[in-house]
Amino acid sequence: MQARQALTDIQFLLTEVLQAPARWQALAPFADTDGELAAQVLDEAAKFVDSAIAPLQRTGDEEGCRFDAGQVHTPAGFRDAYQAFWQAGWPSLSCAPEDGGQGLPAVLECVLFEWLAGANHGWTMAPGLLHGAYECIKHHASDELKAQYLEKVATGEWLATMCLTEAHAGSDLGMVRTRGVPQPDGSARVNGSKIFISGGEHDLTGNIVHLVLARLPDAPAGPKGLSLFLVPKVLQDGSRNTVVCERIEEKMGLHGSPTCVMRFDDATGWLVGEPNKGLNAMFVMMNAARLHVGLQGIGLLEAAWQKASAYAAERRQMRAPGAKDTSLIQDHPAIRRILHTQRAWIDGGRVLAYHTALQLDVAKHSTDAGERAAAQRWCALVTPVLKAALTDQGFHGASACLQVFGGHGYVREWGIEQIVRDARVAMIYEGTNEIQAIDLLVRKVLADGGQGLATLLTTLPGTTPSPAASARRHALVEITQTLAIAAQSDVELPYWVADDYLRAVALVLLDWAWCQIGAASHGERWNAPAQALTQWVLPEFDMRAAILRQRIAQSLEIKNKLAASA
Repeated sequence: MQARQALTDIQFLLTEVLQAPARWQALAPFADTDGELAAQVLDEAAKFVDSAIAPLQRTGDEEGCRFDAGQVHTPAGFRDAYQAFWQAGWPSLSCAPEDGGQGLPAVLECVLFEWLAGANHGWTMAPGLLHGAYECIKHHASDELKAQYLEKVATGEWLATMCLTEAHAGSDLGMVRTRGVPQPDGSARVNGSKIFISGGEHDLTGNIVHLVLARLPDAPAGPKGLSLFLVPKVLQDGSRNTVVCERIEEKMGLHGSPTCVMRFDDATGWLVGEPNKGLNAMFVMMNAARLHVGLQGIGLLEAAWQKASAYAAERRQMRAPGAKDTSLIQDHPAIRRILHTQRAWIDGGRVLAYHTALQLDVAKHSTDAGERAAAQRWCALVTPVLKAALTDQGFHGASACLQVFGGHGYVREWGIEQIVRDARVAMIYEGTNEIQAIDLLVRKVLADGGQGLATLLTTLPGTTPSPAASARRHALVEITQTLAIAAQSDVELPYWVADDYLRAVALVLLDWAWCQIGAASHGERWNAPAQALTQWVLPEFDMRAAILRQRIAQSLEIKNKLAASA
């Protein structure tokens, strides 16, 4: 069974729940983009994804990518699908018109890439970094580099990579050894090796724009000594740059996407942004990627849910409680619990992700300084939550959906096992979920003593929260305050509890999202997942809160004992 795009649900969430058209039309660049135009764009996007991309899901996984003496051949149909994709203008939805883009709100691009990931995650890895690369080049590259590369990346005619990781360093970018040596003509010679480079080599486009973290010869040690270089696969004169794909990885999933080991042998590149400030430029790309990875979790969970729901509506097994004959498995409470719980995460996660996309545009285009500051606060705090919580649920929820199939889910013909395999990597890349939790708690929340998070929770827009929702918000603020105090004398404490803290924040935000859905919905479609949220999802908050309080209390007790014995 091939998943279909949930256009009706998404239109409801955008127009009725989030009032998105009115919100983006308040921003000058999107004043002429009304709800009808957006609906037409999404309707055409759904048709393209269902007809051109989804049919390659299983064949791409089975055929995989082929490595041949430095060349990478993608599965049959992938190149034609990509050529149709960029020529139809899909990569450039939210890029500026002056750069060859269509100038549409970011949320429409987010919906498109959610659908793409659910339809064919392996194929979607190819254009997945395009918008981040576009933003990076637009805001940090020289005018000369922009003239040569910006429109090609904006339109998707050329694909891009993000070359960070090295074999000895993993996620510790401060250990990067790749070097960039400036040349008299203004270029640089880049030398080093990178691993885990998605789409580092392929046959989808005629050129690949590599954005490479490296060190200048006189750079200081650590992350503050990193610079960013643009290193194309093909140079302007048409000659091949000395960028070599040494091999492609044999992976658990994503077989349709080549994950490459790349070597730069005196490759010609150019500095992007200021020397030794490469991470500043790269984070523009990485933050955009993290929102899209969160959306991958939603898209994959939606695809898994659709398969499981369809199977549950056809398969008969035993008798459900109170039934007189063999029942459809969708009538069994255990199956309903699985399906409704995943639906609660999908629907609520969409509201959070789409609201975040809207806030990205507010932060960029609003003329009101207060609005921009609030939007920036939302994006800074919520993006790591979305990346971690939604990819975690994407994998574990897809695994739960596999359970609906029983033994049939574990064999390939039903397609659910591929989704589980493909979904697992999203918890790892673009910063592991543990790193996201540390980023949230240590760098974002505790940096100001929790004031930013408290402000976000007390200014959440929309309907008045229920007493239970208010209690959870107050509990989270109280825990944050005591955690900030305890962390002053126990530097390890935030790192022990960061995962529990992020999960607690995610549940509070999910509750807020469903409050907005509940205020706008009037149909039975939304009742079952709303009940599942209350019965099976939100009770986890009390568990996480108990873990946090217990660990904080232990830390404070140790501190008091030490003080008493001093």
